[in-house]
Amino acid sequence: METQYSFFAYLSRMRYISRWGLMRNTFRENIQEHSHMVAVLSHALAVIRRDVFGGEADPGLAAAAALYHDAPEILTGDLPTPIKYHNPDIRDAYKEVELSAAGRLADMLPPELRGAFDPLLREEYDPETRRLVKAADKLSAHIKCLEELRAGNGEFRQAAKQTLEALKDFRLPELDYFMEHFLPAFGLTLDELQ
Repeated sequence: METQYSFFAYLSRMRYISRWGLMRNTFRENIQEHSHMVAVLSHALAVIRRDVFGGEADPGLAAAAALYHDAPEILTGDLPTPIKYHNPDIRDAYKEVELSAAGRLADMLPPELRGAFDPLLREEYDPETRRLVKAADKLSAHIKCLEELRAGNGEFRQAAKQTLEALKDFRLPELDYFMEHFLPAFGLTLDELQ
């Protein structure tokens, strides 16, 4: 019998890891859904950087990096942001746990495939791609907050303010462009979108 590997079976379990665990949610979001949205947004930010502003960006790498950015949470679970960033000791310790989980996931691949996936799982790619993915990650969180607020869930009011401030702090022209040209549409109804 051929050797079997469990990497992709584990990835399929991302749908069981819920986000926003400390908040009352109008609708649940899991890390699989979140990672897809972050990939879409990372790709968009990279395309905007390249095609609107003439900068260097690899949209394919940005999308792939985003798809795997939360994959270690399959093994660690999703630690809520207020806990993860409460102090530097917790943040650094959790980063070590995530790196260990990334290594465990990479070990679930055949050796000849590990080189392609390990850098994505460990977030070991160029700093500008990492910055685009982080911006897209925060943008996805802000969009979630806006959707919850639109549904009447005031629980997300403070998170919406915090994520908006964090987005402004990135000082990325492509992010500002997205927020000016695309973000307002997230507040529209289906009929208004058409």
